[in-house]
Amino acid sequence: MIPRYQTVLFILLLAASVIMTVLLWRQLDRAHQRMLEGQSSAPTQAPQVAAAESATLMVASDSDGSLQPRVLSLPLPSLEANPGARARAILGRLLDLYAASDAAHPVPGGAASIEQVFLLPELADDSSSGIENKKAGQNGPQLAVVNFASSFAANHPSGIETETLTVLSICATLQANFPRIASVRFLVDGKQIDTLAGHADLTRTYLTSQAVPTEVVTP
Repeated sequence: MIPRYQTVLFILLLAASVIMTVLLWRQLDRAHQRMLEGQSSAPTQAPQVAAAESATLMVASDSDGSLQPRVLSLPLPSLEANPGARARAILGRLLDLYAASDAAHPVPGGAASIEQVFLLPELADDSSSGIENKKAGQNGPQLAVVNFASSFAANHPSGIETETLTVLSICATLQANFPRIASVRFLVDGKQIDTLAGHADLTRTYLTSQAVPTEVVTP
């Protein structure tokens, strides 16, 4: 036979458990209601979209080995806030043109082939004046470092002419949109490799002044 005091204790514990369950359930319900009210009252914000701006792409053609300018309106990051992302977006659009089925310079991969673009100051070799070198770094010529995805180099058509056109069109496109860029270096998956696809030298620094055609025909 169960003692009376144990029965009373069991009943009290059971009642306390029921009361705590009810209170906890009510608190959860109130919290859920507050969350829903907060969601409904919060203003809906449209996703931020970069403003469309004009960009000049120097598009290569295999038929005559030329670079022809094409001006497009593209959503681009701010030049002041993120120049590297802006350069990457412009070069990505150029490679999208090359990946199209009707491309005059067919190269697979598209925008995903450009992993990063870094814009760095080209400091003067003369270190006699630190102040002059600092000013040169802020306002002087820049070095662009373009990092390709490894798949881009692996799938790029092999040949001295087609590889050279790809490299020169990238250099010329950078110079057309970033006049301060004086030279360009290329990496593949963050590393320096000898050639793009067996021919175009990727160990050297390319001067943008040598990539721009002397006579530009406006389309």
